[in-house]
Amino acid sequence: MTSVRQDEPVRPTKRDEVAAAASELIGGPIGRRALVGTHWWTPVRIIALVAIGMFALGMVQKLPCYDDGWFFGATSQYTHACYSDIPHLYTGRGFADGLIPYFDKLPGDMTYLEYPVLTGVFMEVASWLTPKSGAIQHREQMYWMVNAGMLMVCAAVIAVCVARTHRRRPWDGLLVALAPAFTLTATINWDLLAVALTAAAMLMWSRSRPLAGGVLIGLATAAKLYPVLLLGPLFVLCWRAGKWRAYGSALAGAVVAWLVVNVPVMITHDGAGFHIREGWAKFYTFSQERPIDFGSVWLLISQRTGNALEDVNLYALASMFLGCAAIALLALYAPRRPRLAQLAFLVVALFVVTNKVYSPQYVLWLVPLAVLARPRWRDFLIWQGCEVLYFLGIWMYLAYTGNGDKHQGLPLDGYQLALVLHLLGTLYLCALVVRDILLPERDVVRRDGDDDPSGGVLDRAPDVFVLGRAEHSTVRRAVLVEGKATVRWGAARE
Repeated sequence: MTSVRQDEPVRPTKRDEVAAAASELIGGPIGRRALVGTHWWTPVRIIALVAIGMFALGMVQKLPCYDDGWFFGATSQYTHACYSDIPHLYTGRGFADGLIPYFDKLPGDMTYLEYPVLTGVFMEVASWLTPKSGAIQHREQMYWMVNAGMLMVCAAVIAVCVARTHRRRPWDGLLVALAPAFTLTATINWDLLAVALTAAAMLMWSRSRPLAGGVLIGLATAAKLYPVLLLGPLFVLCWRAGKWRAYGSALAGAVVAWLVVNVPVMITHDGAGFHIREGWAKFYTFSQERPIDFGSVWLLISQRTGNALEDVNLYALASMFLGCAAIALLALYAPRRPRLAQLAFLVVALFVVTNKVYSPQYVLWLVPLAVLARPRWRDFLIWQGCEVLYFLGIWMYLAYTGNGDKHQGLPLDGYQLALVLHLLGTLYLCALVVRDILLPERDVVRRDGDDDPSGGVLDRAPDVFVLGRAEHSTVRRAVLVEGKATVRWGAARE
């Protein structure tokens, strides 16, 4: 293991060849006598400003759609790759008409808003801030601008939380701030709210505040379903380390926070008693009933085989269950307890790969977790390149199918290639994370002397339960040296 002072910050230009090469644009790698973080320009502040700047560039990328691309069914929103759900749903989900989500029925086939409650609240607050007068096109534009401003705050929160989660690696937050797929997809939908809450939950857990981390996981789950998956890695890691009290606090905080947000909307009462409100349940019934959609491996299989895969819910659920079981076994059998960020990334990536749909903005779920799991520029950019190609591929395919007989865009074979690249890019990063777990000496975080900086109470905690024979596991032994507890890593031979 590299000998590194435990209080010394890790500088990417000294550890990562890609970061070192890129730094030549601003004068080269940081010098031995450089003073970092001693003035106002601390790493966290720099990263927050870069994140805001890149978010603004993403807004500029949507400029071709702002005037008319989002309106009148224009295919230019696909050819310019500037599509966003936000202006479409302002009218399509009743916000322009003052309808209350989950309580008021919508006209047409979509009877209620199909988003979780906290996201619905976010959408409703943005509608309050949108002018109520003027042409509907102008109001839709303003609704997108208001949402973009609110989502920009979420983007800055995500970058700051990632920068602060690993205390000695603040510059890893630049991976989030500069991620091209993050910039391109940030204003497609409202996913950044859940991502920000999840990033804050990871930060709280890293500070050994499991109750606060659990509350934030519960709030994030009230905004999007995927954050609840983090409770699985926490369970397995706390099982291996025997940290049941911390896990109980996180689980209780998550459940209570989710209930506080959802119960006022979920429960209704009439003369016959209490019932589940139909509007609240719409998100869950919609997720269950929706067919195979764009970006899914199941869509690729269906298109290539001609099989409609009518039991896709069963296939997706079984794949997710088997994958989670494999991740749990990996965590319990690994020679050294995996880091929380590694397992969190793997389980969310599994959900992304096995889901019935993969919208381009779902990459936002993975970006902060990927940075914490494997902060390596080369591998991160390879994965990001695949995601950018998919981002372009889906819009070009929709332009091809929505342009009548002109067929300007990407045909089906081209779209399927982009889909395969997305899947391979995600699996590539997953394979590297699994390798780091099985060969912890290859882990770039642990190579610099850390154990699990995002693990909170799990950081440097001894194992109490490990699968496999003791001689095949790596255990920690606390040794009292000169009156202070230190930690040694070594192979057990008992």
